[in-house]
Amino acid sequence: MPAAPTTVDAVTRAAARAPARWTRVVGGGVAPAERWVVEFDDGARAFAKIGTTVLVEGWLRREHRAYAEIAGHFMPQMLGWSDGSPPALLLEDLTDARWPPPWDAGLVQRGLAMLQAVGSISCPEWATPVHTQTQIFSGWSHIAADPDPFLGLGLVTRSWLLAALPTLIAHERPPELDGDALLHFDVRSDNMCFTSDRAMLVDWNAVGRGNPLFDLAAWLPSLSFEGGPAPEDVSVEAGVFAPALAGYFCSRAPQPGIRDAPHVRRVQLEQATTSLPWAARWLGLPEPDGARRAKRD
Repeated sequence: MPAAPTTVDAVTRAAARAPARWTRVVGGGVAPAERWVVEFDDGARAFAKIGTTVLVEGWLRREHRAYAEIAGHFMPQMLGWSDGSPPALLLEDLTDARWPPPWDAGLVQRGLAMLQAVGSISCPEWATPVHTQTQIFSGWSHIAADPDPFLGLGLVTRSWLLAALPTLIAHERPPELDGDALLHFDVRSDNMCFTSDRAMLVDWNAVGRGNPLFDLAAWLPSLSFEGGPAPEDVSVEAGVFAPALAGYFCSRAPQPGIRDAPHVRRVQLEQATTSLPWAARWLGLPEPDGARRAKRD
């Protein structure tokens, strides 16, 4: 399928030359940014992201700012940018990188080392402080006000929820939030890839500031869902964020779909199936007793 003229113009401006060949990237990511791998006459290639809605355009502009101001081997190389309508961001093509799953012990260790490197980088002033993201740290209070949508997921019975809610609410906003570390703020397995000598994070539109343990904790539910180790087998300390993450995923997964990000609810449900048992183990609560069990591929 050929690219639309507006897309061709946006990518050409970003690259300062016209691509010779276009390959549409289908799938991947939870937001509907238009994605292409473009190749130029000299054989050079780039990965192009195009803003498709007002919301996605805003995300893309913030992501460009991250690439322009944050330096680290964990970030793909930015090759070009065009702030038009639509905006276009050009990055190094990572098609041939390794995109888990499957996971193995070596990749998990490389992911851990990468997140340590992220947390050691100076954080830009405009990064969002993690403690201001109240929707992440009020999930169980939201469920307590209207439990039926969550119960409809089948993760727990009503009796389990009523008994556990006081403990879950008491731990949904841990005091260990604050810090000055750079946070990717959207660490999931599908945002991580590996080459022979680099481990990288993509989709830098949600840059935050806080305790670096938060990024690690955010990764562990998707890692576990995809057949990786249990969260506490990777980091015991990260469990302090397990109740908050479980509350966020469990309160968000049953909500109506998002037009500009149609895959978000499915991903949140996947993470709910592993973060909730993790939170229960961390808090010493009984194992969730619903019909839907944690899926392990």
